[in-house]
Amino acid sequence: MLTVLLLDDDPISATHTADDLAAEGLKVIKASPFSALGAIKTAERVDAAILDPGRNEAGANQLIADLHPVPVFIHAQHASLRSAVELMKAGARDYWAKPAPIRDVLDAIRRASLATSQSAENAAPAVEAFVGKSMGMRALMTMANKAAKASSTVLIIGETGTGKELVARHIHQTSERAGKPIISVNCAAIPETLIESELFGYEKGAFTGANAQRVGLIEAADGGTLFLDEIGELPPSAQARLLRFIQEGEIRRIGSVESASVNVRLICATHRNLMELENTDAFRRDLFHRINVLRLELPPLRERGDDIEGLTNWLVKRVAGRLGVEPKALSDEAYNALSDYSWPGNVRELEHTIERALVMADGNVIAMSDLNLPSHTSVVSAFSSPSPEEPKLEASESRVEGETEAEELSLEDYFQRFVLENQDAMNETELAQKLGISRKCLWERRQRFDLPRKRKRGAA
Repeated sequence: MLTVLLLDDDPISATHTADDLAAEGLKVIKASPFSALGAIKTAERVDAAILDPGRNEAGANQLIADLHPVPVFIHAQHASLRSAVELMKAGARDYWAKPAPIRDVLDAIRRASLATSQSAENAAPAVEAFVGKSMGMRALMTMANKAAKASSTVLIIGETGTGKELVARHIHQTSERAGKPIISVNCAAIPETLIESELFGYEKGAFTGANAQRVGLIEAADGGTLFLDEIGELPPSAQARLLRFIQEGEIRRIGSVESASVNVRLICATHRNLMELENTDAFRRDLFHRINVLRLELPPLRERGDDIEGLTNWLVKRVAGRLGVEPKALSDEAYNALSDYSWPGNVRELEHTIERALVMADGNVIAMSDLNLPSHTSVVSAFSSPSPEEPKLEASESRVEGETEAEELSLEDYFQRFVLENQDAMNETELAQKLGISRKCLWERRQRFDLPRKRKRGAA
């Protein structure tokens, strides 16, 4: 059982957080930030600390240092980007505004437990999540461990949901930079007009609305690791600035005339073929060669047949613990169904399937029917049917050339065709609404089917 020190002067907030953590199987010790060191000394073991600094940022910085090597996570009522950057630079492992999703908190604490090796019982399963027994994953583990010993730039290639960020965090946590922050940036999730200011920061008055100086995420990762997920989505202007940072080890905030040296280990990831993007001038060739130093390729789950059973058993325990329920066994038919399925969403889809089965299964055994695996040939049930006023495919367009009239459109075909037919007339919010899914789900499906939204040239 992991033990968490909860440092919060707000009794109501502390009680809510403590109850949520306890419900997930964690032992919680509540204390005031002023009595944190005393609480640590009297406790048998503390795996992590969660701190609300209030408005005392300076005191929080010192407390983070005093609590070392216990990893400290910030759960702030008065959150701001400036405060987050400063506390991360001081050594905080992660930063959330209240109320944070309990799943994010749990995952971060467990990763920290692995990095500090304070709990071998909990550390081993975290590694198992992406290693497995298959030849491809054993080779990946070997390469990741070698990469952790170096400072070279790493490029992780893999389909959506294969665990690229998990591998990146493993490299960081087993490297000499483990005590420093790792900052993750999803390049596809930040608007093109904001990506440069987020990465490099800006000076007060650099542009309209720049009312104060802001430290960029690269600078905030100084001494640690910067993980750039979906780097293939970076706009050309940001690519040029990133290339200079890699070459010179310096960054220049927007609006500044001075450069600052930054010591950051760079790990990049993408699901796209950067060499193909390079040929279409969507990705700089010189940047590609700069980041393609240590290349790790994650095999998709469909190529990891030997890992399905072990990974499933690990996920059952992990998800059951998160849900607060007893783990359940799987029937032989359920295991066979999992092994036969192609897993287009990879490990992430498997985890969601296990979670659904644990909730829906009656008794102590998960049957094949509890998995509710989708059929590749069935009509899409994950999307809402369009109303008469909504854009829809014409009957003549609802079949692939060569299909008979009796054949129905698959999930993949429906999604791709709907998006391609309507994305010029709709924004992402409208598309998601018409499909009956969230914007996040729409983005994930775009990545899965390699359908990124084309950026308008000239927008910067």
